Amino acid sequence: MLNIDLDEKNSIAIFQPDGKLSESDFNSAVNIIDPYINKSGKLNGLIIATKTFPGWESFAALLSHLSFVKDHHKKISFIAFVTDSPIGDLAERVANHFVSAQIRSFKYSELQAARTWIIESTSE
Repeated sequence: MLNIDLDEKNSIAIFQPDGKLSESDFNSAVNIIDPYINKSGKLNGLIIATKTFPGWESFAALLSHLSFVKDHHKKISFIAFVTDSPIGDLAERVANHFVSAQIRSFKYSELQAARTWIIESTSE
């Protein structure tokens, strides 16, 4: 399951996976985020917060994830990986080559620092 919190005041979405990611998780994300993006034009930031990366339920779930990234990366200014998993640093290095957002990794205990980074970066 993917828990999604949309902070409209700061234009930040927080994704917190709780178990393996499924196709329906990304459909839910689209249903929550797209109406906001259509109204505001963009999302200042996306925070992906998970102590360890849970993986995907299926290959179809992975494809849904990649489709979500492809369809949204130009509409999101900043992405923060908040995790103690080594995949956070790897994702930052790899994603920097494929998405237009600025990306940064934070330790799992630094969720507030990730929010502050996005808020301060968008107010400059």
